[in-house]
Amino acid sequence: MATQEVTGENIQATVDENGIVLLDFWASWCGPCRAFAPTFEAASERHADVVFGKIDTEANQALAGQLQITGIPTLMAFREGVLVFRQAGALPPAALEDLITQVKALDMEEVRKKIAEHEAGHAH
Repeated sequence: MATQEVTGENIQATVDENGIVLLDFWASWCGPCRAFAPTFEAASERHADVVFGKIDTEANQALAGQLQITGIPTLMAFREGVLVFRQAGALPPAALEDLITQVKALDMEEVRKKIAEHEAGHAH
């Protein structure tokens, strides 16, 4: 499964309808983004069970603003609709593999429990 273009129109459906989604926020003028692209693409070929989406921050400025993307590349990982990882900066291939392995291994019941506890602690 190669990478797919994700936009403000389809991001919600992409995240909600797939188990694991990795999103790469990039721009054509960004050197580190271009350097990271082959790593992201190669990982997408190895992990057919993961959706790899690329979001062009130039074409999707409103979305990038909404998600508070301040540096690119920024990588986000979602599992079952929940944001479980977010980091600015290109990852080396081994670190990206490690991230995918960790996201696949997450205990989502535990993650949801922590989110619920966190939200309960911040209720006013």
